[in-house]
Amino acid sequence: MIFQIENKNIHASDAGQGIDIKKRTIVFLHGSGLSHIVWSLTEQFFLNKNFNVLSLDLPGHGNSDGPCLDSIEKIADWLEDVFKKLDLNDLILVGHSQGCLEILEYAHKYKNRLKKLVFVGGSNKMPVHPNLIELAQNGDSDAVKLMMKWGYEGSKKFIGGNPVEKIIQSPRDISEILAVDLNACNNYLNGSEAAKTIDLPSLLILGELDKMVNLEAGKKFSNLLENSSTHVINGCGHMIMIEKAFEMREKILKFLNS
Repeated sequence: MIFQIENKNIHASDAGQGIDIKKRTIVFLHGSGLSHIVWSLTEQFFLNKNFNVLSLDLPGHGNSDGPCLDSIEKIADWLEDVFKKLDLNDLILVGHSQGCLEILEYAHKYKNRLKKLVFVGGSNKMPVHPNLIELAQNGDSDAVKLMMKWGYEGSKKFIGGNPVEKIIQSPRDISEILAVDLNACNNYLNGSEAAKTIDLPSLLILGELDKMVNLEAGKKFSNLLENSSTHVINGCGHMIMIEKAFEMREKILKFLNS
């Protein structure tokens, strides 16, 4: 679907089904430099389980007009504008990586609109290595390679190569989108305080081999959340929804139906 926020076109994938007010609604938030595409298989799974699904393209990402928003706080406020526009309540938010920070800040400010939270490959703080930020700001494709080297264990398993490299392709994608996102993650300092204010049922899904959000950071995050559970997926890196899609989806479904 396409709708407008502040006179800019915003794209969200609803798997072609629209929103049925009788069903529970899951909103999926992508990670740095990415788009709704990373959630495509997950959308179909939950659609078939009788949920509404909505995978947002953040401003400047995928099919949404730019420019990108340069802070997690701005993205959280933008999400509230989106949910008001679409009249969405009792939401289930599922975020990956940067999307987890967005959920944290949003739930801290606007939790009355929410029902449950799922954090995939995320933590309450996500500092980014200066070398990665510098490469991204220069539009260097090595930024994507470095990001995947640190965070992605499964690229050799997929026919056609690394799916992330198919989304982040051009120097512009890297310098004007990925770099902005990485800086937003690096500069977000409110995660610990935000987490302490959240009592919504929450599920953390962590990859055993994730180097971008390691298990120690993930478990510290879990301890900050009052009402959370954690599941660790063995043999998995940062791109959990692609590397271990089946296990991730089943754990989320069990959590949502509990």
